[in-house]
Amino acid sequence: MEGNVAVKTTAVKINLPANTLMWLSLLMIVVGVAGAVYAQVVGHHHAFANTREMPWGMLIGVYAYFAIISTGLCILAVFSHAFGGNQMSQVANRMVWLSIIMLFGAFTVIGLEIENPWRMPLGVILHPNVTSNIWWMGTLYGLAVGVMILELYLILVKQLKAAVIVGVLAAVTEAFANSNLGSVFASLNSRPFWYGSQLPIFFLACAVLSGAAAIIMFTHYSLILQRRQISEGTFKAMQTGGKIMILMTFMVALATAWKFANAYSGNDELIMAADALVKGPLATNFWVFEIFVGLVLPCALLVVSRLTSLHAMSAAALMVLVGQFFSRYNLVVSGQIVPSDYGLAGVPEYLTYVPSAAEYLLVIAGIGVVGFGFIVGERFLDSTFTRENVH
Repeated sequence: MEGNVAVKTTAVKINLPANTLMWLSLLMIVVGVAGAVYAQVVGHHHAFANTREMPWGMLIGVYAYFAIISTGLCILAVFSHAFGGNQMSQVANRMVWLSIIMLFGAFTVIGLEIENPWRMPLGVILHPNVTSNIWWMGTLYGLAVGVMILELYLILVKQLKAAVIVGVLAAVTEAFANSNLGSVFASLNSRPFWYGSQLPIFFLACAVLSGAAAIIMFTHYSLILQRRQISEGTFKAMQTGGKIMILMTFMVALATAWKFANAYSGNDELIMAADALVKGPLATNFWVFEIFVGLVLPCALLVVSRLTSLHAMSAAALMVLVGQFFSRYNLVVSGQIVPSDYGLAGVPEYLTYVPSAAEYLLVIAGIGVVGFGFIVGERFLDSTFTRENVH
């Protein structure tokens, strides 16, 4: 079995493939920043496809996507660190780093998306509004990334007991930030398809699913970059991640089914929003990418392979992350796609939203930040990532 092969203890230099990926990631960041500069010059209302009727677009979904993955990685890392000796502890340090860079990716996208990005940190500090969900979201995620950087520093200097305590604080902060992100949508009673108590919990379930998928995929990519074989401990850690993925795909699918059951027993606007996903303009995104690619296919692949194939687990993880990307997009668009004055003469059944080129460029920048951070971590923190974590 693949898991029986030991990892080489000598350092492995990352050569041309990783260097190429690093330069590619930097190019993606530059291209994305160029898109943001273009938006500043011509005006965001011209560069982005958002309208008064649909003020939130793909970039809000991508921000939520990266932030939710970060939460899942942070939660899984603290469970692995706090209960040392479990199988996931082998990759816990890598999860801390990946959680940090995922938040950097999220901050990049949202920072480039807003017209005056410098107002965001200044507003959080100088003009606190404790009644605002968005203020709490920015504050909690900002606090979380600072606490996780401190946790990583404590791991590097081998202050492991202190790192566990700080890690628990980081996980609690991330969990509150994630549920608060859900409440940003769920508290808008003018958007019935979002409104309710389900979304904050749904986001936490998606976080655990995405976090397990991310650590499996990036650990596999690390082995490819370092050109080494997987150790038995790391393989068992990935098997544990695969088990979490199987459980969480079922839980997320169940929550999704109940969301539609509630929608179809609601008012006309709820039914129209659900129809937009089931048989309307978002049907392909929903059935093909969110449900089949993101939930059904990876779960089936993991069950059929019985978690004995590294490549099968990595492929399933990639499919989950693709599905979760479309899930965030579908969520943002479906909540706004029904016109507020639907049913009146001349009002379309659904609003139209197609992301602009500038929006895609900002998404590329976020992916570039995550890719660059991953390569930097593998280059400079590899010994920390592969160290046994016993607390």
